[in-house]
Amino acid sequence: MIINQWVPAAHKGDAVGDNARMMRRLFQGWGHESEIYALSIDEGLADEVRPWSDAGARQGDVTIFHFAIPSPMTRAFGTLPGARVMLYHNVTPAHFFARYDAGICRMAAEGRRELATLAGRTDLALGVSDYNRQELVSLGFERTGVLPIVVDTARLTAAPPVPALELSLKDGLANILFVGRIAPNKMIEDHIRLAEHYKRYVDIYYRFIFVGNYNAVPGYYATIRALIAEYRMLPDRFWFTGPVPDRELAAYYRHAHAYVSLSEHEGFCVPLVEAMAMDVPVLAYSAAAVPETLGGAGLAFAPKDLEVAAEMLGALVYDEPLRRQVIAGQRRRLSAFHIDNLAPRLQSLLAEVA
Repeated sequence: MIINQWVPAAHKGDAVGDNARMMRRLFQGWGHESEIYALSIDEGLADEVRPWSDAGARQGDVTIFHFAIPSPMTRAFGTLPGARVMLYHNVTPAHFFARYDAGICRMAAEGRRELATLAGRTDLALGVSDYNRQELVSLGFERTGVLPIVVDTARLTAAPPVPALELSLKDGLANILFVGRIAPNKMIEDHIRLAEHYKRYVDIYYRFIFVGNYNAVPGYYATIRALIAEYRMLPDRFWFTGPVPDRELAAYYRHAHAYVSLSEHEGFCVPLVEAMAMDVPVLAYSAAAVPETLGGAGLAFAPKDLEVAAEMLGALVYDEPLRRQVIAGQRRRLSAFHIDNLAPRLQSLLAEVA
């Protein structure tokens, strides 16, 4: 059987593309032919991903379309002769971007409109979380299911050390980590407000580290920098690293005292799984798919009271028995995302449509 996957953009280190490549390894291990096709392909992935213009892209017995952004793939996918499976990674609602970038706002709105056009034109519509699946149901998709993202945590747990970076992270400050795009739905401004509460009521020896692209929404990033200045906080206590290679990302996780998520919209949130794999205790605002991904692990809170969150963060950093308890719970939860546990579910879903 030929099982193709469509990914609009194949970027190295991107969760959607990494997921597709791990799924392909499973398909090939089961004896199927399997290729990944993309509209745009990073130079380093040219040997692993084929251009969507290739004729083979439309010849799959089963085609899995990873939907996350609007693209010409959407219309074409609905006309394929083979079995059509959509895996929905979520589209951030447009209203998050309205104040900062009209272009991204329009793209997000178009993504949601395109998604709705596939209702009734897929054999199976999957969400990477039940939160996503429920959104599909609300749009009229009838045959739905859940297939969590396969996260390649070995690229972090087996990463070699980065001595110079790690030395700078061991200077006595508490490292509070966030990983992901600096985007409005991530509510980075609340991280800055949390830091103000933490400094005032818990401890002055802190450093907030943000690993991820800060150029995605320049107007939003400028707002974050302005807020740091408004609070008259020390700029060197806030590191915005931009994208980093896996070995550096692993170093940030290894030396993080806590991982914080204050996002208000997530379809899954891969860094939560990465933090659990790296034994970093998680503090997260309980919104969208975040509580589902955590599955009772970490420390989740709602409503968003940042004074309370600062106290919880201080406990995660300095209360060693609590840290051990939280990390033990995260290790138990992590097994749910192991490829050996997800593979039988994927086989069963394929059997439904093949």
